[in-house]
Amino acid sequence: MPHIKKFVALFAACVVPLLAATPASAAVDSKCGRYICVMTAHHNRFVQDITVQTKDGLPGTLRAYWGNYHSTKVDAASHRWGVGYEQSQSKLVCGGLERDGRSIEDICVTI
Repeated sequence: MPHIKKFVALFAACVVPLLAATPASAAVDSKCGRYICVMTAHHNRFVQDITVQTKDGLPGTLRAYWGNYHSTKVDAASHRWGVGYEQSQSKLVCGGLERDGRSIEDICVTI
């Protein structure tokens, strides 16, 4: 019986800190257009992640933007922030696709 009590105490000591360290679940919103999808994970206006992907797999230049953040034009757009970064007036998380110097599509997700 003493072995069981030690096991229960050890189990509780290991599990409780893990539960306390688990962050609250983020809302994940996405929107797709004809050529791209924009995905974001956020807590209200606290955006943690923006990812922009092409649907057709063809080459192009992607970008992501939200409030005062505008990514450089890259082949794959994704950006992460630490928890706690808020732009209170920014209600849209957006992504865009350019091919051959032309804007092909811009998609925004409301948060």
